[in-house]
Amino acid sequence: MDELRTQVQEVFREVFADPEIRLHDQMTADDIDGWDSLMHINLIVALEKHFGIRMATAEIARLKEDGQNIGTLLQLVAGKLPRA
Repeated sequence: MDELRTQVQEVFREVFADPEIRLHDQMTADDIDGWDSLMHINLIVALEKHFGIRMATAEIARLKEDGQNIGTLLQLVAGKLPRA
């Protein structure tokens, strides 16, 4: 999961143009400046492209609900990746 977190963090840094972003599991959209609905879509598209995955519309919408955090996003991405 550490390698996944590192890769996701790099995608966040690129999308939000902030090389200082450091992700932790309890972090939410409120913790990152500029994370609005448009940036949410940009982030999802960037993650899908980076990892070669597709997220369902319901999964994407659920990520913005109260109580959802980076840990939830990491689990979603991990679940989409092929098992080694």
